[in-house]
Amino acid sequence: MPTLLLLRHARSTANVDGVLAGRGPGVGLDERGTAQAAALPARLAALTPAAVVTSPLERCRETLKPLLAARPELPVHVDERLTECDYGEWTGGKLAELADDPLMATVQQHPSAAVFPGGETMRAMQARAVEAVRDWNATVLAEHGPEALYVMCSHGDVIKSVVADALGMHLDLFQRIAVGPASVTAIRYTPLRPFVLRLGDTGSLDGLAPPPPAAEPGADGAREDAADASAAEVGGGAGAG
Repeated sequence: MPTLLLLRHARSTANVDGVLAGRGPGVGLDERGTAQAAALPARLAALTPAAVVTSPLERCRETLKPLLAARPELPVHVDERLTECDYGEWTGGKLAELADDPLMATVQQHPSAAVFPGGETMRAMQARAVEAVRDWNATVLAEHGPEALYVMCSHGDVIKSVVADALGMHLDLFQRIAVGPASVTAIRYTPLRPFVLRLGDTGSLDGLAPPPPAAEPGADGAREDAADASAAEVGGGAGAG
């Protein structure tokens, strides 16, 4: 199965202002976010993504602009399932003020029960995002093979919910996960289990480049390879070459 590079959008004006942007309009990158986006082509220079999938929101599109300018051959797909959580009446609110709302305790301690007034549940957010990942995994696998990797640009809570699913964690534990602006979280999906290779990485991603192709196996070898791909390295392994 392919490797997914989950890219959180670079720092936005709402991040700086302490505002819960949600799906509200007019939220772009600030100066630092623009610099973070400009660094993406160099960070991914050693990798050859098969495709880019993105949330429709402006801050994600702005984050991807430098990468797409450097890689004009990359196909880009917009997937509404990757959009920010619908925070309903909370959208555009100051986080410092929302902290006093009783719902915030639920969001922090029991997010699977969180229902944003006039918006969606956090369970629904996770379900749609994980469904999108599963669908794109299948598409990339069919079109580019099991060694392919692809980029998916989305939002903090959405990415954290996908990581929780990959780790087998209940959604109520997903607030333990941190993914900063412009960070990349890499998940390699296999027939039996996903492996979280990077979490919230803001540095070079050279180590994620796939190994050289091996010789073609026979029918029995193909079955063994599928099992090997899903096997965890006892002791932790040697890491990237």
